[in-house]
Amino acid sequence: MAMSNAVTDQIITGGRPSDWAGKILPLREQAKVTKGWMVHRLETILPELMQREGFDMWLVNVREYNEGPLVMTLLPSPMITARRRTTLVFWRRPDGSVERLILARPGLDVYDVYTDEWKRGEETQWEALARVVRERDPKCIGINCSEVHQFADDLTYTEHAQLMAALGPVYAGRTKWAERLSVGWLERRSPIELEAYPGIQQIAYGIIAEGFSSRVIHPGVTTCDDVVWWMRQRTQDLGLSCWFQPSVRLQRKGLLARADGGAVIMHGDSLHCDFGLHYLGLATDTQQQAYVLRNGEDDAPAGLKAALATCNRLQDVLAENMIAGRTGNEILAASLAQAKGEGIKATIYTHPIGFHGHAAGPYIGLGDNQIAVPGTGEYELFDDTCYSFELNIQQFVPEWDQDVRIALETDVAFTGGKIVYLGGRQTALHLVQ
Repeated sequence: MAMSNAVTDQIITGGRPSDWAGKILPLREQAKVTKGWMVHRLETILPELMQREGFDMWLVNVREYNEGPLVMTLLPSPMITARRRTTLVFWRRPDGSVERLILARPGLDVYDVYTDEWKRGEETQWEALARVVRERDPKCIGINCSEVHQFADDLTYTEHAQLMAALGPVYAGRTKWAERLSVGWLERRSPIELEAYPGIQQIAYGIIAEGFSSRVIHPGVTTCDDVVWWMRQRTQDLGLSCWFQPSVRLQRKGLLARADGGAVIMHGDSLHCDFGLHYLGLATDTQQQAYVLRNGEDDAPAGLKAALATCNRLQDVLAENMIAGRTGNEILAASLAQAKGEGIKATIYTHPIGFHGHAAGPYIGLGDNQIAVPGTGEYELFDDTCYSFELNIQQFVPEWDQDVRIALETDVAFTGGKIVYLGGRQTALHLVQ
């Protein structure tokens, strides 16, 4: 039976994001942390995944400026690129450990992680690869091709042709698409990453909390775009980056469609933001709600608070249906059926998160597809993976005499067979004076 997480604490709404600056490591220290995480993953996660998917060799072959999303998670720094052509070779030894080899031009700062196997001056790069493969005689060789998962499809047409020629007919015949291995590598979070992820999410919460406050919003003056650019600037000032352009939208009584862009924020507006940042190689993706108090008000209308509570309940429903082994489509169908039974007008479009914002793993609905997502929706849920619980509800608000859309997005981990909210979740509206 699925277990929903007991953590329902209100997010931290006090303090300025500058308070988080002391938590953000200098660039050099960040590099040490992420490199340590990567080596630990290579030593512990990769051997397990190669055994699970039945590969005794995995080839990752890329060219400079066309590296793709996968190989950068296998190199110790984002400043290290392919340098013309780079081939990583992972060989699962009979004892289950994985040998890590690299065939690349000299000068890459990776040789404390990978063993240099190219005998330059004696052989070409392709000849070196052929020798390495022949000496180890793998029975199943993983290569990165996929029709479904973009993260597992970084072997280009030309590189594939040259790789097959270098391997020769015998070993080329032993290659197999490593889709599930690539996705497994990207989606699996190590224990130390799961330990650190809530702290990354809290930084995002801190930025949103200040953005949705009277420190930033001046009703009648500030526009939605003003808040958007403030969020981007604050993120950059902290030495971090947004992985997409944030958005801020408003709803108000009598306004049937949501407004954004140059719309001026007024007293009595309901606000929504979508915001995501990168820190220590991991992404956040967060949507939260706020209310701009009218003069004389000290709280939001009861109908808006009730709608937020309904959205929280939809999160609970989704959490209850996150069961290991279920596909994304099965989770979607079960969650929507349960929500409908509870009278919730729900839309669910939840996605994996991790190294990338819209990351590798099972997709649970799309905004324009509430039936079944082809391909990525057919992939199953594994333990120690992370997701953005992205969803919304429509609910009638009596004080406004109209339906209101409440959308939340909260990053979670599925670990130990249950959902854990990373850094808590929003259970009360931000209130802007």
